[in-house]
This record gives sequence, structure tokens and C-alpha cells, in this order.
Amino acid sequence: MEIKRIESMEQVKQLTISPERKFYSATHEEILGGATTDVYFVKTLEILDHLKLGETPVVAEIFPRREGLLAGVQEVINLFSGRDVSIWSLPEGSSFKAKEVVMRLEGPYNQLGLYETALLGILASSSGWATAARAAKKAAGQKPVYCFGARHVHPAVAPVMERAALVGGADGASCILGAKLAGKEPVGTVPHAVFLIVGDTVKVARTYDEIMPPDALRLVLVDTFKDEAEEALRVAEALGKSLHGIRLDTPSERGGVTPELVKEVRSRLDMAGYHHVKIFVSGGLYPEKIEALAVAGADAFGVGSFISGAPPIDMTMDLKVVGGQAVAKRGRIPGITPNDRLQKVL
Repeated sequence: MEIKRIESMEQVKQLTISPERKFYSATHEEILGGATTDVYFVKTLEILDHLKLGETPVVAEIFPRREGLLAGVQEVINLFSGRDVSIWSLPEGSSFKAKEVVMRLEGPYNQLGLYETALLGILASSSGWATAARAAKKAAGQKPVYCFGARHVHPAVAPVMERAALVGGADGASCILGAKLAGKEPVGTVPHAVFLIVGDTVKVARTYDEIMPPDALRLVLVDTFKDEAEEALRVAEALGKSLHGIRLDTPSERGGVTPELVKEVRSRLDMAGYHHVKIFVSGGLYPEKIEALAVAGADAFGVGSFISGAPPIDMTMDLKVVGGQAVAKRGRIPGITPNDRLQKVL
């Protein structure tokens, strides 16, 4: 339900929550209406309005506390679209240094102040996820990395996270909406559940091959029932040339996926003539492990919690010009901070 833009404490008090509301996540209308802002920005607007200063022109700059990769720019643009606000930003997907100005906003304070909480949160979370995805991709080298992190975060932000991972360099994402928002198709095979229900890996593999569309890669889990190498050979024999690859997702209770396991499975597949079968690895992956598994012979990686659990990169917004005069709080330099990498985006 669309709500009126919140500009006073009376509106805050009048905001009621329907008892029929099913989820605690904010709607697009609530974000645009200011309902996700910190309440002190509403108090600020009310004070400035009382003093007839709400339309004071300001320039605000945003900088990060640590280096990383910028994501979330498009959502910030959408947040301010239609308002009297101009934005300059590093392009989405750009690397940045700690304390570098990554975005500059200019306009009347009452057009941008209410959204400081939202825009900082958008950039902080998205940049944290994108930065983690970049680290995973760097460790994998030329081999593909897919984001499987949707199950580790609230469903309301899962698409945001997976889109940020794609900005960071991930080659694909399993969350349907996350992939679609980035202009891609979702990727993934099937979970252990189907094997446990059917009771036989080969039967599942053959059924998958029979009913899935031609563009769905024939990639089969091989760690549900038997030794991974043995099961990989059974599946390879059953599907032959149509088998694209096998997936190793051995749980930590069995030692997880190790370089030694990857080497053995690769060797046994090659010895049996299945050189075309790729090895896809998932389960508790992080850059150092990805690098070791890539050297051992893994061909692709599904990364979940390393990306989804990445900490946000703290972002700070400072007013640097007020009413045409250079200003800054103590400890900061007044006036616009030069950065020729910024581009006009709104």
C-alpha cells in the first residue's frame, strides 16, 4: 500500500501496521515514503521546515570506511528519480579505496535528507556482497563462480544480494528473481532431497536428462549415497556424452570437499575415458579453498555463505556545502572533495 512521504513526527505516530501484514520487510512504497529512515532525519526535516530552511541547497558526499567494489548505484538512482537531486557516482562495479568519495549528491536538503539511511544501507550491503563475490572470482581465476547464497539471508534481500554478487563478477546466481533483475537466467541443478526421495542417483540423473530442456546443463550431485568417485562413474556411464559434469558437495561431517577428493574423482573419470565431464564444487567455499580446489582440478564453484555473509562496507554521508558555503564538521575538510572518477548519473 502506498504511503505518503513522512515529513513530521505526527506522521510517524499515525503510521500504523496492519495486523494482516505477513512479512516484516519494507515494500518499495515504504522505502520511497521514508518509512525505513532513522527517525532523527524526520525530526531534522521538521526543525528545518519550522525555520523555513528545508529548501537549503546542499552538497553531500559519501565515502566508505574500507576499500571494496561499489554496488547499489542503480537503486540509489531509482530512489531519487523524479526529485530535484543531482547525483555523481563511481560507475557500478568500480573498485574504490578507503575514504574515497564514491558518490556526490546535490539538491535541496528536504529532497535528500530523508533518504540518507536508505541510500547508505543500499550501498553498504550491496558493496559488501559485491566485494566478497569479487574475491571468490579472483580465487577461481578463469573458472566460473555461481552465487548460491539466497538461503542464508532474508528472502526480501536475497535478490539484492545475488544481483550484487553478479556486479562483483559472479558468473551466475541461483535465486530466480536475483538473476532476472540482473538480466540473466537462474542457474542450479537439483538438491539432495530429490535423490533421497527417489533413492538412486542414476535414476534421478536419467530422469533429469529425459525431462529437462536441452539448455539445462546435465550436472549431477554424486555424494548422496556412495563414494563420490564410484557414483561419478555410474552417472557418467549412464548419461555418456550428454553429461556435462558432476557436483561435489560432501558435508563437513565427512570431511567436506578436499583437493585430494577432487584429484581422485578427476583421475578416475579420465581413466574411464570421461575427459569431458566437469567437476563442480560447492559447500562452505571461501577464496583460499577455491584456489586450492581449482589447482586440484575443480572446474566451477558454487559459493554461498562467503558472499551472503559478507559484512557491509560502512558508508558515511557528510554535508560539504550548505547554501553555497563550504562546511564540514570537526575532523573533516570543508568543501567538495575532488574525484575525477565520478560521473553524472542523475
